[in-house]
Order: sequence, then structure tokens, then C-alpha cells
Amino acid sequence: MAARKRATRKTARKPARRSTAQSTGTARRKRGAKKTTPKRWSQRVTRESDALDLKRGVFKLTSAKKIAASLKTSAERSTRRKSGAYRSALSMLTFYINRAGRTLPKTERSRLERAKVELKRQFGRD
Repeated sequence: MAARKRATRKTARKPARRSTAQSTGTARRKRGAKKTTPKRWSQRVTRESDALDLKRGVFKLTSAKKIAASLKTSAERSTRRKSGAYRSALSMLTFYINRAGRTLPKTERSRLERAKVELKRQFGRD
């Protein structure tokens, strides 16, 4: 293979010009790149779920009996649920407890666990 001789430049290279987007601080996205969105699917499920229409602030009520009663009335009135009223109410309560995870204070967790028992009693499933 013959050795190639590199051509040398006689003029100095000019620095590359920056585009206006880079100089102003707003970077352009690459094609097909998705915009990052916050992952709040559990909030959307609570709001738009077909399970039942919840009363606002139902899980923040002071007593387990009030929480269970509110879930029961919501489940019985809901026309969007796909299964029985008891199953829908219990699934929403369990969903809330599971999504809160470790951040749920022990007092609130115990109140919600008591609400499960109370919900079972109110539906006559002892």
C-alpha cells in the first residue's frame, strides 16, 4: 500500500459559529426525542379511574367509619364501575394505601386499615 502524504492547510481554520439556540441557552431537541413528563399515573388513576367517583378528600377523613361510609356510598352511586360495589371500594382503598408506601404515617395507615375492616362490616361480609 502506498503511503499517502497529508495535505497541509495554508490558511487557519475559522471557529465554528454557534447557532442562536445554543447561544441563548435554549437547546434544540433531537428528532424523535420525547419530552420528559412527571410520572403521576397514580394521581390520574385516582381521578379518572372507572372504579368509582370518589368524594374529594375521602382518605383524609378523621375516622375509619367515615372513610368506609363515604367509599360505600361512592361505590354504590358510581355508574362507571365494572365490578361489584364492595370490590371497587376496597380496591380504591388498597390502591391508596399501596401508592402512599413508606411515606404514609403509621397513624394514618392504621386508620385506613381499620377502614378496610369497617368497609367489610358495612357491606355485610363479616
